[in-house]
Amino acid sequence: MLKEFKEFVMRGNVFDMAVGIIIGASFGTIVTSLVNDVIMPPIGLLLGGVDFSSFYVLLKESATVPPPYADLAAAKKAGAVTLNFGVFVNTVISFVIVAFAVFMLVKGVNKMKRETPPSPAAPVEPAEDVLLLREIRDSLKK
Repeated sequence: MLKEFKEFVMRGNVFDMAVGIIIGASFGTIVTSLVNDVIMPPIGLLLGGVDFSSFYVLLKESATVPPPYADLAAAKKAGAVTLNFGVFVNTVISFVIVAFAVFMLVKGVNKMKRETPPSPAAPVEPAEDVLLLREIRDSLKK
């Protein structure tokens, strides 16, 4: 069983998959930073200095600390139940960026893989017996 496991792990596909997962996780953190630190601040500024990640709807207030809460972090710290739609908007934007990047990657790989179609081959000459049968047919027609 140990030998089979070693053979399984040593396959190229497993290593490729592991590398892909590690790079994908790193790429995810880069995209999260891109959305939170680069894309959303200008959008928030255009909307009057609003930070999307702090948008929430209070579903149930905390039993110990009454509202209003200064921000989402304060509401969570107080133990209030919130619907965090601003965080969801950031997550959707992150997903769109990742999906677009993966689309461009797959498109590039497919373009590299695309082979030129083979040129049409010259017509193959019929076999000797077919030629002979045609000659006989033509002779009989005459």
